[in-house]
Amino acid sequence: MTANHTTAESNNQSISAQTLTQFCDDYLSASTFKDYAPNGLQVDGGRPIQRIVTGVTACEALIDAAIADNADAIMVHHGYFWKGEPAPLTGMKGRRVRKLMQHGISMIGYHLPLDAHPITGNNVILADMLDMTITGALYPAESHPVGNIATCTPQSADSLIATITQALGRAPLHIAAEYNSSKEAENKRLIKRVGICTGGAQDMIEQAATMGCDAFISGEISERTTHIARELGIDYFACGHHATERGGIQALGEIVAQKFGLPVTFIDIDNPA
Repeated sequence: MTANHTTAESNNQSISAQTLTQFCDDYLSASTFKDYAPNGLQVDGGRPIQRIVTGVTACEALIDAAIADNADAIMVHHGYFWKGEPAPLTGMKGRRVRKLMQHGISMIGYHLPLDAHPITGNNVILADMLDMTITGALYPAESHPVGNIATCTPQSADSLIATITQALGRAPLHIAAEYNSSKEAENKRLIKRVGICTGGAQDMIEQAATMGCDAFISGEISERTTHIARELGIDYFACGHHATERGGIQALGEIVAQKFGLPVTFIDIDNPA
């Protein structure tokens, strides 16, 4: 677990959970998304907010860290109440929500709005970390695209692997475009147009190929992804769901700190997936 204290220092100011949520809702255009979980305030801790913790997923370890930090709110990319999950607050979910309520901590989550945002979105931040420039949408008809196309300096797969490893602190799993290609031929293939969608978007690889991308970057990989990449002639880089989605929530926390003058601490709970 690591903590990043890069935002405003405490000055005894406070805001309500509703004020914080309304600002984030508006900033992220949250109401324009059809999502898999509710965006915004998911658990109201019932007290003014003076300190905020951000993290990728609202797991129990993040809640414990927020309690230790005396935080009044947690802001995350992966919150609760996903479509299809059991509704009762029992077991693991019950423990998590109970801790939040017992300690008066509000929990605020943003999923797709935080992937798609043109400034603080996971995709654009990952592209910037990899020295790439977002140029368009994977699905051009989307008004708020959750998948993007980026361009970069023409480079080999090995070069991109090195860049990803340095940026994210972990080596990606790479599936080469051509099943029967030699290492020499693979190194001669240059990547310059890249599809990007962080997290669990491996099935967008076919759309990336359709849009003429040389490679596709996401977080996870499925068994089928290997065959799709090989047969469609597109390199695939599985960089980790968690690793590719740290950037957006950190950036949102910095925006909130600047707006309200509150201390915001990003806490990274290690996750190899």
